[in-house]
Parts: sequence; C-alpha cells; structure tokens
Amino acid sequence: MAMHAQGTFDVTITPQSFAEGVGDPSVGRMALEKHFKGDLEGVGRGQMLAVGTAIDGSAGYVAMERVQAALHGREGSFALQHNGVMNRGTPQLSITIVPDSGTDGLSGIAGTLTIRIADGVHHYELAYSLPDVP
Repeated sequence: MAMHAQGTFDVTITPQSFAEGVGDPSVGRMALEKHFKGDLEGVGRGQMLAVGTAIDGSAGYVAMERVQAALHGREGSFALQHNGVMNRGTPQLSITIVPDSGTDGLSGIAGTLTIRIADGVHHYELAYSLPDVP
C-alpha cells in the first residue's frame, strides 16, 4: 500500500575542498545536512557532486544521503539517491530510496521523494511503501 509523508526541511550545504588525485577540480563536492520536520522527523547527511556550465541556468548534480529518522512512528534509517539536472532554468529532479537500504523499523522501505521550494522554504513529499510490522 502506498503511503505519503510530507513536511519541510532545512538544509546546510558546505563546500568541500578539492582533493588532489580525486576527480576533476571543476566538479564541486559538498557536504549536505538536512533537518526534516513533519511526518518524517530526523536528520539526513550526505555528499553531493555538482557541475555548472558556461550557460546560465544549466548544471547537474548527484548526491547520496543517509536519513536517520522517525517516519509515522517507525524509527530507522534509509539512503536516498539524488539525480538533478537544470537545463537553462528548467529543473528535473529524481530522488529515490536506495533498494534494501532501510534499517530497523524502516527495513524494506521503498519509494521516492519530491522537493518543492516555495517562498524560500523547502517542502518534501515522500511516497513510500513499508512491509507490515511482524
């Protein structure tokens, strides 16, 4: 059965310094920390890689994030995989729960997360499924 969770989150993005011998210096690396509020209460931490272009409004990013939280009363963690593209100002974003990444009360979780920014506030909606508690 599909379930839904929604709320807001605050995010801190901290640029990380270039590491010699690791990739190309034009690929930016950032640390992510999110604080989720609402149906999902907890913290997400991860890393993001991003590339901008010479064309204003065009860029891409990927990120991996581990969320430790309570979701509708069930506690545990899961991983999110982000894939984002901005094509001359038009965004495309896909965020998926990594299969079999759920732990403890969130074991078996599957689904997708969408983000909307309105008036400077980050909103999330998580469409997910969880197996019944044994």
